[in-house]
Amino acid sequence: MQFKYPELLWGLLLLLIPILIHLFQLRRFKKTPFTNVKFLKQVVSESRKSSTLKKWLLLFTRMGLLAALVFAFAQPFMANDNALQEKENVFYIDDSFSMNGQIDNGSLFKNTIQDFITNIPSDQRFTLFTNKQVYKDVDIKDIQNDLLNLSVGSEQLGISEIILKGKTYFSDNTTSQKNLVLISDFQQRMGNLTDVDSTSTINIQYIKPGNTIISNTAIDTVFIAERSNDNIEVVAQLTTNSEEKTIPVSLFNDTKLIAKTGANFDQNKKADVRFTINAKDIVLGKVTIMDTGLDYDNQFFFNIDEKSKIKVLVIGNTSADYLKRIYTDEDFSFTTSTLAQLNYSTIENQDLVVLNEISKLPSSLITALKSLSTNGGSFIFIPATKGDINSYNQLSSAYDATRFSTKIEQEIPIAIIKTAHPLFENVFDKKVTDFQFPSVQERYRISTKAPVALSYQNNEPFLVGSKNAYFFTAALSSDNSNFKNSPLIVPAFYNMGMNSLKLPPLYSSIGSKTEIELPLTLQQDDIIKIANDNNEFIPQQRVLPKKVQVNFIENPKEAGIYKIIHNDKTIRHISFNNDRKESELLYTALPENNSNTSVSNFFLESQKDNAINEFWKWFAILALAFVLIETALQRFLK
Repeated sequence: MQFKYPELLWGLLLLLIPILIHLFQLRRFKKTPFTNVKFLKQVVSESRKSSTLKKWLLLFTRMGLLAALVFAFAQPFMANDNALQEKENVFYIDDSFSMNGQIDNGSLFKNTIQDFITNIPSDQRFTLFTNKQVYKDVDIKDIQNDLLNLSVGSEQLGISEIILKGKTYFSDNTTSQKNLVLISDFQQRMGNLTDVDSTSTINIQYIKPGNTIISNTAIDTVFIAERSNDNIEVVAQLTTNSEEKTIPVSLFNDTKLIAKTGANFDQNKKADVRFTINAKDIVLGKVTIMDTGLDYDNQFFFNIDEKSKIKVLVIGNTSADYLKRIYTDEDFSFTTSTLAQLNYSTIENQDLVVLNEISKLPSSLITALKSLSTNGGSFIFIPATKGDINSYNQLSSAYDATRFSTKIEQEIPIAIIKTAHPLFENVFDKKVTDFQFPSVQERYRISTKAPVALSYQNNEPFLVGSKNAYFFTAALSSDNSNFKNSPLIVPAFYNMGMNSLKLPPLYSSIGSKTEIELPLTLQQDDIIKIANDNNEFIPQQRVLPKKVQVNFIENPKEAGIYKIIHNDKTIRHISFNNDRKESELLYTALPENNSNTSVSNFFLESQKDNAINEFWKWFAILALAFVLIETALQRFLK
């Protein structure tokens, strides 16, 4: 037994008072004459015995009363060591999309919040954080309404990030017990729970609410499979972890239902759904399904606007037929010009200029190309077999310190593909092996700090550059190289063309860096706005003479189709979807020593561990009982 105020036990010395009174109290008996002396002696003897018994009973009663009062004020209790230790409690509640699965009695996330509010002690102060919110040093009454209004989102922290962030909310008090409680479904992509630092002084608890397996069907992506002059075939890819074989899929253009079909899942639980739409229509597309699992992946937004063609100009006397086959009329506005017939004023209006094996670059052309790249345009430089290196370097030295040097007449294969380079990103599904690489007969040696896209067998660069300037180190004419016949030529030149004017894609993912370019000229104080029916914001934008670069980093926060507005006029659309990574319902196992299976069980166990049994009330009742006993003794014992 322990005492809250043990210093009050000195009050037990007060027990000496009734003892002293009892020992030294003198009682005088009055002599009463009586004729029968024998009878008188008997009465006196019996009276003294009765009086002595009463005094002893009163002594014990008064001593018990004083002792009970002293113990009551000292407040005795019984508790384990953890219950007496000061505690700091920090809670993490996962509010990512995967926590919003539908179970028998509602949403997993809403049920978790309700259980937390219901079971946490009303007088307990704590800190709570989610992926988006932080509530420091509060009690449940302070944030109850805020918790009830929480909604799930795309943000999700990893296990190591959660623990690192949680540690920052504890004090520097080394004597307090620090408890970090993580409430989540613990998807595998959050990280491994066994990687947590076991030497930490923080007690980490894991709670996985609900053990129900959530069945979910998701729309993973949408892409254009084929395009003709009349029709566009759009494919939606679906995955499921349920046993359903078929599910209806709908396609909307804005709010109008334009197609409905069924998705038939194969043995890998995947399905492709194809829709055919008119190539001339502007489509504000939304693919939807009905599913009882997660709801954020039940719809997918995309848009097909009227295309802005990328303007490509090829300058040179060498044949450019192979470039015309790459830069087709569907995506590009392709023109050619010889150097002698070139109208220099047209260069500034181009998105991409290809210098096709010009022997010597005029200073006026170099100046025009530098101005083009400064204003957001791009160029591709292909040297001639008999080129003027000095004029080449006047252009190239301004871009990543690129310089041409000696000419080498030796056949060498182009054998190294830098798949991480933006030109070949997402081009190859796997590592390139057993590939018939092209070769060149003559080449220029080059020094550069620019990223290399293709290299020769000896690691010397064949194609370098990025964004607005690309340099080949060998002529591509048929008598010098068979690169024109290689499959590499199409993704290389096509992506250089597409990167010269970044048009809005079919869709983008929220949270990923998205950059588009709009071919329009902004006047002073003009801005581009992005809006839909619920949100409007001004994105980051860089104004160039002939176009505007628009970046999406922090916004938007919600999936949907947004209008790109200039001077209150919608010029294009752009679509955003949440990343589908949380649709993979794969979970990590909790540690074996973790016994908490629900929020309510955790708080029940915590209350048992922290319980303090107080006994002062019982001693107060005992003191009252002694008062009643003494009263009864005084009244009834004669």
